[in-house]
Parts: sequence; C-alpha cells; structure tokens
Amino acid sequence: LVMSYAELQVATHFSFLRGVSSADELFATAAQLGLPALGIVDRNSVAGIVRAHQAARSTGVRLVAGARLDLSCGTRLLVYPSDLAAWSRLTQLLSLGKARAGKGGCHLGWDDVAAAAAGQLAVLLPAGPRPVVSANAARLAEVFGDRGYLSLTLARRPGDGARLAALDALARTHRLTPLATGDVLYHAPERRILQDVVSCIRLGCTIDELGLRRARYADRALKPPEEMARRFARLPHAVAASADLVARARFSLDQLRYQYPDETSGSGRSAQDELAVRTRAGAVQRYPEGVPATVATQIDHELRLIGQLNYAPYFLTVDAIVRFARSRGILCQGRGSAANSAVCFVLRITSIDPVRSELLFERFISAERHEPPDIDVDFEHERREEVIQWIYETYGRDRAALTAVVIRYRSKGAIREVGKALGLSEDVTAALSKSVWGWSRDGVRDEHAAELNLGARSGAAVDRHAAPPVAASRRLCADAGAACRSGADRARRDGRPPDHRMGQG
Repeated sequence: LVMSYAELQVATHFSFLRGVSSADELFATAAQLGLPALGIVDRNSVAGIVRAHQAARSTGVRLVAGARLDLSCGTRLLVYPSDLAAWSRLTQLLSLGKARAGKGGCHLGWDDVAAAAAGQLAVLLPAGPRPVVSANAARLAEVFGDRGYLSLTLARRPGDGARLAALDALARTHRLTPLATGDVLYHAPERRILQDVVSCIRLGCTIDELGLRRARYADRALKPPEEMARRFARLPHAVAASADLVARARFSLDQLRYQYPDETSGSGRSAQDELAVRTRAGAVQRYPEGVPATVATQIDHELRLIGQLNYAPYFLTVDAIVRFARSRGILCQGRGSAANSAVCFVLRITSIDPVRSELLFERFISAERHEPPDIDVDFEHERREEVIQWIYETYGRDRAALTAVVIRYRSKGAIREVGKALGLSEDVTAALSKSVWGWSRDGVRDEHAAELNLGARSGAAVDRHAAPPVAASRRLCADAGAACRSGADRARRDGRPPDHRMGQG
C-alpha cells in the first residue's frame, strides 16, 4: 500500500498566484521522494499540462493530466480524463466556461459538468457545512457513478481524525471512493513563504494584513508515499485508491495529433497531391526561365519528407491564408525557419530562395525530431484584422482562435509587487528595482539590499521582517526573471525586441 500512493492534487504556478512551483521542480522532487505519479490539476485551466508532460518524460514520474473546476455554486472538483475523447470534452468544457465569464474567469455549473462527464474521473473536494458536502457528494455520485471519488486531506486542524472518518463514511454512503490527497501548492516546505507572498499579491494586501486568508496550513509540499501512508494509517484504502485512479486515467498527451482542415477545394486529390500540384505550379512562376535542376531536386526531397510526416494539410492551410492576403493586397511575409523551405518559397509564403542561399531544410522539418513545422507569417499591422476575420469566416469561430498567453513577471515588476506585499515604501521598492537588470536571473541580491540598509539578517527598524522578505523577493524575482528570459530569448530568435508582456501559455 505504501508504494501505491500517487499525489493527485497538485497545482503548478500556472494556478496563477496560488501554486508557486514549476512542473520541473514538482516532478524532480516527486522522483526523489519515490512518488510514481503526479496529478496536475491547475485551477480552471490545463495551461501547465504541457510543461508537466515534458517534466514527466525527463523524470519517469507519470503525469495524470486533469484540471480543478471551481463551479459557480462553490463546488470544487478535480477532473481527470480517462481517454482522448474525455480530454476533448474537458478542454471544450473549459473553453465554454471561459467564454461565458470573460477575461480571467470561468463560469461553469453542475449541468455543464454533467454534459461533459463521459469518460471523466471526478474527485469532490469537500467544503462547507456537512449538508452541503452531502448534497454535492450525492450529485457527484449521480453524474459520475463509480468514477466518483471524495478527497480526504489532512487540514491540520483540531478534530482532523473525526472529520476524515466522517468523510470516509459519507463517501461510502454515496458509493464514492475515498481518496487521500495532499492538496499540494509547492514542491518543498521552504517554498511556503513565497506562497504567502503571492497570496498577498492576489488579494491586494500586505503580509501583515493577510491573517487567516493565507493558505490554511503550512503543509502543502510533496511528501513521500511512506509519510502519506503513516498519516492515513487508519484509512489505508484511501491511500490505495490513488493507484486505482492512476490506472483508470489512461489519457496521455502523447495521444494528441494535429488535425488540419481539408484544403483540397473539392479537387478530388489527396492533400499531398494537391500540395505537389500547387508547388510545381508555383515553381514555374518563380522560375519563368525554367526550374533549375537543384531546385527541382530540393522540392522533390521536401515533398517526400512532408508526405512521410503527413504535414501537407498544414502547408495548404498556410498557403490558403497567404493567398487570401495577397489577393487583397495585404502585405505579408513568412519568417523564421520556414525560409529554409523551397516549397514555402515557390508558394510565395517566404521570399528567400533557400537553394541559392544554401539553407538547410532539416532545420525546418526533420524526420528525426518528428516535430510539426512552424511557419510564422507577419501581416501588415493596419490590415491584420482583415485576415483574422477571414479566418473566422472560413473555418468557423468554433474552430479558430487567437493564441492565449500567460503574462509573467519581469524582475523589476516582481520587485514592485513583492515590495507592496511586504509593506515596503514605494521609494524603497523603486530603489531596489533600479538595482537589477530587467531580465536578471537572480533578482535582488544581498548586496543590493545592503545598499539600502535592508540586510537579509539585520533587525533594522525599516525592515522588521528582514530575513523572510528579502529571501522571498529574491526567490520570486529569480523565478519571474527565468520565465521572462525564456520569452526574451524566443523574441530574439524570432527577430523581435523583447516585450515585457510576453510569456508562454
């Protein structure tokens, strides 16, 4: 039973201003602790799942992908898809809730959850008076049947044992499976202070004003299976239930595949044949005096690899968008690694002849990497909206979307927010922010604080919470700087100036 425990209630820092550890930190710690799997359930979001998937690959700790749904009625559920179809229903459910609520919100009710319940495993997080919990448990059992679980979490409050025993009995009454969880917000105990700081930022208060609004107990870090088995020694079946859920949640991001629109325009040809026809016609236009043998050879090589990897529909979609723009006189230009492709050149997606410039196509598409191509096309700013509206009209608003990003802190912004949370004056935070480079990895260093009489160990009256605040500021600013630095690196690769609003969603 000890080694069967998997932690299935983990929030990453994509539960913005709630979770404070990255997927890399969480999965590396899980591997050290001997946890076989982690359930990533960010609040009303699956934004952290991709990075969790990458971390799971590198550590060998299995990812159980899911999301925490905070319903409008106050009910809280953890939902895990058991297969690919259930994953699609979960993401559609989140899209529905976010479209209703507007920016930053998610408006969902029990009826919405019930409509998307097929193939989902659901865990009720008990909250509120017993009658409310009982009613929610009954509704969960009605909607999910034997795929319903009731979370049992130590809250470090008086009467924990009696409370957990009552919840265990309630679960059995409604034929739900009791499930032990840790309600994890960070990978290691020392990260708790950062969690308090981001709670202050979220709530718009200082650390002195936070009071009972802070996370209710300071035990939200990952724990080894042996420790969880010890803590739930009277409820071993709740510990063992985690292995049951992991076995049933069979969905993996490896099952996802790109699905492209049909761009063959009723020609009766396959997407690959259609691309070949358009490419050869484009080559004749690009080289009116005759297609050089080296270009023809390169085009044949690229078309072979595109067909092998089944990327032809994607090229046709980009070609369709570019054709529309050029038909309306809208300036556009492909950039980045797409310039290495002779196919993109003759389709007039890019303007650089890769054969003449001796560019390597495998930098763009490689059979070994088996990654989908990335064709970036810039459209003139004043008329970009025309292209966006054409995409909506052509493919439908339910099948076209603008990219979503998560805005991250730069070091200077992090210093200002942390300074407010710690109750520091504006002149102090301004002085601290001036002492670091905007994309700094380290944030506030000891020498920076010392210059303002804010030593990490001093008891100066100006900073009576000196040790924790300086440490917290340094940690938050370092994390924020690393996140934004990745955005800056990406901007420089793409030929754009770094933008403080950039981030990866």
